[in-house]
Amino acid sequence: MAFRSLKISITCSALLFASNGYAQSKMSEEHKAWLMKEFAPKHQAIIPKVAVADMFFGCNLERKIDPVPYQLGQIIEQMDKGLLAEKLSTCLQGENAQSDTALNFGLVGCFHDQFAKLSDADREKRMALVENAISRLSREQRQKSFTKCVTEQAIKYIK
Repeated sequence: MAFRSLKISITCSALLFASNGYAQSKMSEEHKAWLMKEFAPKHQAIIPKVAVADMFFGCNLERKIDPVPYQLGQIIEQMDKGLLAEKLSTCLQGENAQSDTALNFGLVGCFHDQFAKLSDADREKRMALVENAISRLSREQRQKSFTKCVTEQAIKYIK
């Protein structure tokens, strides 16, 4: 399954980034430890689903396999993991979740979510830049970008 194959490491800086306004230097070591204890397991658990949701969302935007106009938050928060994996598999049309195609769809999905609050015109401009960058970056660079994007994106979906 796509969830088992996607192993993305969590970093302390990503969790500290989520602390909404706390400067790292002003945060006590006790508070930092509490953040890690409280949120690291939740963050680690949701990252694979967010990554697969991004891949499916990006794939479905291009290929329109599923006629439902999903929002990423809806997929992440409401869709069963098994159903999501099936939908991604169907959309990828025989390619696996580690393929370049899936990675590119994941980047499109993740950045689409990052730009969701922008105006349509601004989002279109930025997505054009993302798609241009995708075509020019190496697989390693795209993987790093996807990992960072998903890690930051997952923070907003932690419950």
